[in-house]
Amino acid sequence: MSDKPSVLFVCVHNAGRSQMAAGWLRHLAGDTVEVRSAGSEPADQINPAAVEAMREVGIDITDQTPKILEYDTVESSDVIVTMGCGDACPYFPGKRYEDWKLEDPAGKGVESVRPIRDDIKARIEKLLADLVPAA
Repeated sequence: MSDKPSVLFVCVHNAGRSQMAAGWLRHLAGDTVEVRSAGSEPADQINPAAVEAMREVGIDITDQTPKILEYDTVESSDVIVTMGCGDACPYFPGKRYEDWKLEDPAGKGVESVRPIRDDIKARIEKLLADLVPAA
């Protein structure tokens, strides 16, 4: 691991869960962690309910776009957090993998996305505590 750990969030469409997770980590970690996200079958835009749910907590993810999962991105990440992408994620020995079982926010309204957003925040806080121990 370099001075700055890198975390890659992966879900199928890279439009909801992985984008919310990346938004939380950017918000909570500042520049102490390199944040990446990608999808095995990226959507054409971020889930509007995910954008709205994050906006409610003061985090703007409107500048993000769903990206295809690249082999090199996985290889160069220190931690890979998968969210329902199954076997689409390449595996590299020696990497830290976490699989977060999260409900898919696709097609749901913002009321249904809020609990997913809050669950992700709690997981991000735990991950961040592991990655960047308090000085």
